[in-house]
Amino acid sequence: MEWLTHSQTGYRQAARYLLAMRLAIIASTLVAVAVAETVIALPYRAEALLLCLLYAVLSILGWLWFSRRPPTRSLAVTLTLAGDLALISAWLYFTGGYTNPLVSLLLLPIAVAIILVPLSQSIALTLAGIAAYTVLVLWHAPVMSGNHMHQGNVGNLAELHLGGMWVTFALTAAILLLVVGTLAQRLRLQQTQLAQFRENRLRDEQIISLGLSAAAVAHRLGTPLNTVTLLLDEIRNQLDEPTAKAVEDDLQLMEQQLTLCSGHLQQLTKAAVEARGAQRETLSFPQWVARLRESATLLWPAGPIHWPDNVPSAPVAVDATLDQAILNLLANALTASPLWVKVSTRTTEERVELVVEDHGDGLEAALQGAPGEDIVESRDGLGVGLFLSNATIQRLGGTLRARADDNGTTMVIDLPVSVGQTGEV
Repeated sequence: MEWLTHSQTGYRQAARYLLAMRLAIIASTLVAVAVAETVIALPYRAEALLLCLLYAVLSILGWLWFSRRPPTRSLAVTLTLAGDLALISAWLYFTGGYTNPLVSLLLLPIAVAIILVPLSQSIALTLAGIAAYTVLVLWHAPVMSGNHMHQGNVGNLAELHLGGMWVTFALTAAILLLVVGTLAQRLRLQQTQLAQFRENRLRDEQIISLGLSAAAVAHRLGTPLNTVTLLLDEIRNQLDEPTAKAVEDDLQLMEQQLTLCSGHLQQLTKAAVEARGAQRETLSFPQWVARLRESATLLWPAGPIHWPDNVPSAPVAVDATLDQAILNLLANALTASPLWVKVSTRTTEERVELVVEDHGDGLEAALQGAPGEDIVESRDGLGVGLFLSNATIQRLGGTLRARADDNGTTMVIDLPVSVGQTGEV
């Protein structure tokens, strides 16, 4: 497997745009030679054609190099663009030097260098382009010798020069738009992706911090709970029979609450172990919804959750953490609307949606921005459930959208359709 650095990937992507620029330059020079030959006889036609052929061969070799084994250092890219300047300057030398209207082609390698290579090397190439132009002012092969200098040829040459200036401007503008503009757009896209990656990394660091804090708290609470359980047994043994009967209900309630706390801590430890080793599995959308319904029925046997009768078929990639995220959203809905919660489904060609609706009004503050992007205040919990659910959904390529109005709250879990095979429950 070939591993490429970020710069190598950029150079590989730029290979075909560089080839397009060079082929456009070659085509324009060949057309210029052909048009000039029809107007006046050019004694330098052979040299110009040979340079065009050499430039074409080197352009194809450069495209193969950048595509198959892109350079690891920007200096190699700078040297290839310097070669472009040298070949264009050589062709201009044999075709009139600075009097050739195609002299503006020297700007194209410089424009590409500003995008692809560091600033210092771009400055060096710019200075080299200025130097090449200066040399062409001082030394160049004349367009016409004295034998061709008559009034008709001079007029034709002037018209050819003016037409060539227009063609050069149009060609340069088109190449800058197609090549430089496309490269700049790709760079902006990469910057956006890097910014998104940094945001995801910061979010993951927050989740890791929450997980570590939860694990530490769970470990520390184990000892106090065991101590209180032992003290409860000692209190039972030390009370006389009349007093024990009077407070038995309170003691049983305390014992139940201690057992519940111990169960929550064990569940937290178990969930951490399962999440660490969780693997994605591909299920059909109806199978996954049926699994969620079974889990929700076990957690809330009398919960007023209305499930869809017909679920559209589509493969989705899920894991245990995603199930827990959906159950957290259902728990929030039941807390806010204990009398009515509805689950519905929708599908498109590439996405599936699980919609959770309730008649509660407890999430307006959390829904002022994107739901789950930050930890929010909660009256009934620690306020991290929505944050963790959103992080889990995003990790699996989905999004969490929400809407709160006078009728209640609607949470939409949007997931991509999996390209894998559908698994079995």
